[in-house]
Amino acid sequence: MQGLACAAVAAGLALSHGAAQAGNQKEELLAASVRLALSNAIRDARPPTPVFRDAAARARYERWLGVMSDRLKRKLPDTQMRMEFLQVAWYESTRAGLDPGLVLGLIQVESAYRKYAVSLVGARGYMQVMPFWTNVIGDSNRRALFDMQTNLRYGCSILRMYIDMEAGNLYLALGRYNGSRGRPEYPMAVLKAWKNWELE
Repeated sequence: MQGLACAAVAAGLALSHGAAQAGNQKEELLAASVRLALSNAIRDARPPTPVFRDAAARARYERWLGVMSDRLKRKLPDTQMRMEFLQVAWYESTRAGLDPGLVLGLIQVESAYRKYAVSLVGARGYMQVMPFWTNVIGDSNRRALFDMQTNLRYGCSILRMYIDMEAGNLYLALGRYNGSRGRPEYPMAVLKAWKNWELE
């Protein structure tokens, strides 16, 4: 019953804010080693607690949090939620070897920072993760894709996999993430949005 209530709330929020326009990853045949690596990355249950090499690295992180919080205030007005979101986004991005600004730009294009966004093809959450991924590498709990850390962990891990598959070609990896590989609109939109989230 609780699951039905969550689904109803999510559907209502998606309808009230309009369906997300992005998110159409294609289910692909993955090598067993890739599937296992992706599954292990998703299952790692460590909390988003950053570890820093030195005081300078911590200072850069704290500066990043402050600047990004100011930029995101209009989209996420609740201070506590905004700070939690940024902390998780930074942690999951860097954990996957991604620039946090790239991930924030991708989220801007994918869901406009709407936690319960649902695309016309059923992709869910901030990073518009397609539900089939929960069967391929997760635990089949599709509702978990509306959980902030779960969604960001899936999205960052999937994008990292696509970057590796495309030998570091970010343009092609972004197209693959969106299910539009070879077409310029989506990669160019994300790359343009990324500039909004660069730390000057």
